[in-house]
Amino acid sequence: MKLILTQEVTGLGAAGDVVEVRDGYGRNFLIPRGFGIRWTKGGEKTIESIKAARSSREVRDLDHAKEIKAKLEGATVELPVRAGAGGRLFGAVTVTDIAGAISQAGASVDKRKIIVGNPIKSLGSHQVTVKVHDDVDATVNLNVVAV
Repeated sequence: MKLILTQEVTGLGAAGDVVEVRDGYGRNFLIPRGFGIRWTKGGEKTIESIKAARSSREVRDLDHAKEIKAKLEGATVELPVRAGAGGRLFGAVTVTDIAGAISQAGASVDKRKIIVGNPIKSLGSHQVTVKVHDDVDATVNLNVVAV
């Protein structure tokens, strides 16, 4: 089955790529979750629009990636959350919360590029990895504070 990927799928391809997958994998996993759509001859315009959107979000080159890394590692990002009496959070900090806090700090990061090792469930200082480029990873200092 030929599919057009609408999002990056690890080990398969990036958004806008045309891939050949097994019928069951495409029909039961990729299409229902919105990771891909069926390939058609009329889908070429879709491919072009997906690739244009991806290129606008993508880091231009390795030097630009290093600039973003320096900006991310130079600042401490504060993330206000609701917490209980003992400093324990109501739930965990999500990558969407982290992406929002980083964007308020001045750098725009795609939430799919943020890697959190263990779930963040307590107040204090934590470190999060952001995959800026294929060759560049930035470590962001995240300070989780109570509201």
